[in-house]
Amino acid sequence: MNETSAPEHGTRSVFLDKEHPAAWRALNGLGLKAKEAATEAGLDQTLIELLNVRISQINGCAFCLDLHVGDAVKGGESAQRLSVLPAWRDTDLFTEKERAALALAEVITNISDASAREHEGRQARKHLTDTEFAAVSWLAITMNAFNRVSIVSQHPVRNKTRSTQPR
Repeated sequence: MNETSAPEHGTRSVFLDKEHPAAWRALNGLGLKAKEAATEAGLDQTLIELLNVRISQINGCAFCLDLHVGDAVKGGESAQRLSVLPAWRDTDLFTEKERAALALAEVITNISDASAREHEGRQARKHLTDTEFAAVSWLAITMNAFNRVSIVSQHPVRNKTRSTQPR
C-alpha cells in the first residue's frame, strides 16, 4: 500500500489516484469527455468553472476549490461572482442559463431529494437544451466523483501566497 502522511490531519492518507492510477486515468478521461460535451453543447468555460466551484463548495472539497477557483479567475471570472456563488439565488449577477445550470448541478450533488430533483430538472429544462442539460449533468457527476477522490485522499492544499516555513 502506498500511504502518504498527512500531519495536518494527524492521520495517514491513501492517495487513491496514486494507489490505483488506472482508475484515476479513467476518471480523468470521463472528466475530459464531460468537458468536451459541455463545450460542444455551447457552454462556455466560465460556466463550466462556476459549476465546478459550486459543486466543490457543497461537497467541502478544499483541494478542488483551490484548483477551480484559480481556473475560474484565470478564465476571467470576477471575484464578486465567485464570492457570492454560495448565495447565487439571492443575486441577479447570474444569467438565466447559469442559474438553471447551477440549480441542476446542486440538485445532482444533493441527489437524495427526489422531489427537488424533479422540480429543478423541470425548471432547468426551461433554459437548457437537451444537449446542455445532459452536459451539465455529466459535469456535475464527474465533479462530484473528483471531489470524493480528493476528500477521501485528503489531497493537501498548498499555500501559494506566502512561505510555509516557520519563522
